[in-house]
Amino acid sequence: MQAGNKTYETGADLPTVVPVFPLPGALLLPRGQLPLNIFEPRYMAMIDAAMKTDRVIGMIQPSFDGETAETGLCPVGCLGRLTSLQESGDGRYLITLTGIARFQVLEEMETVTPYRQCRISVDRFQDDLASGSGEDAVDRQAVLRTFRAYLEANDMDADWEGIEQAGNEALVNALSMMSPYGPAEKQALLEADDLKMRAETLIAITEMDLARKAGDGEPVLQ
Repeated sequence: MQAGNKTYETGADLPTVVPVFPLPGALLLPRGQLPLNIFEPRYMAMIDAAMKTDRVIGMIQPSFDGETAETGLCPVGCLGRLTSLQESGDGRYLITLTGIARFQVLEEMETVTPYRQCRISVDRFQDDLASGSGEDAVDRQAVLRTFRAYLEANDMDADWEGIEQAGNEALVNALSMMSPYGPAEKQALLEADDLKMRAETLIAITEMDLARKAGDGEPVLQ
């Protein structure tokens, strides 16, 4: 797994304690790229600290099972390496995280830093470090049919030449990350066992969304 200038071959190459950035609705997947606008002082401090060490941050969603966003975290997130940082000139950081591997939260650490830190494990997600793992099992045509139906329902277009050239992993993960669905759906896409299941989950969520909006007579454009 290559992220910027760093290669991650096994879980041993990854930290076991990471700063975490809880952000509702944000989805980072292995080898995906997530641009972020950082402006809160605690997360500015987190970026500064990461740049001085291994550049690894854990993207995770706040819990949506009734706990408050300040105390609860989802059980699974995704590690990202800071591969781009730009200062805005008005006190913000414009960064890009490149996804490395998913992780399981083992415990949240007691810390004096303004940002939260967790002890994590990537043992369940070792396959994330292998580019293209599970691509052959993906029903690519089903993914494309569903995506085309979504675009037509929303009167949208896409770069079909670029889509046709993308591998199955890049296609499924990019569509999952850019999908307009809510936190629960994003977490289901993140926690899918493998690429095939992620593709099937994305298809199912999209089909349900289209059917619901068609039944309600609602405009599909979001």
